Amino acid sequence: MSLPNEIVLRPRFQLVLPQPAEELLGKLQHARRTPFFIKRLDDHIFIQFDAAHSHFWSPQLQLEILAEDPSGARVYGLFGPNPTLWTFFMFLHFGVATVFLIFGVWAYSSMSLDRSYGLQLGVMGAMLVLWFVLYAIGRAGRAKGKPQMQELHSFLMEVIGTKLF
Repeated sequence: MSLPNEIVLRPRFQLVLPQPAEELLGKLQHARRTPFFIKRLDDHIFIQFDAAHSHFWSPQLQLEILAEDPSGARVYGLFGPNPTLWTFFMFLHFGVATVFLIFGVWAYSSMSLDRSYGLQLGVMGAMLVLWFVLYAIGRAGRAKGKPQMQELHSFLMEVIGTKLF
């Protein structure tokens, strides 16, 4: 499996490796190299950039390593933005959608009652523009984080000692 040139939003991957899960978890947990910061929580490994190399759009790699059999493991990986950033963007999208729907219902009610509804349509139009702005900001952020995503990928392949990607 290879990473495409165009990194998709929150790309996922799955690997089956001939190494025991606990050995992989130990390798990843104890791998120390600048600029990476590694946390382990049970069967999960989180690889992030340290504060000195991190910026607003820095991605992180989340891994779940499960025992497939005594001598093998399955690795589930997810590249994504910082969870705080992801939650913030989802909150913004939800807010824009909510305002759009509220003003849509208000516009329909006003139209049904033969009242003016230009303001409501204007706000709905502004929400559409805001959606496109949020989309453009997200694309720009993803482009800015792409080189670091490639660094995370290279680091993972180096630590687990395989060339599957």
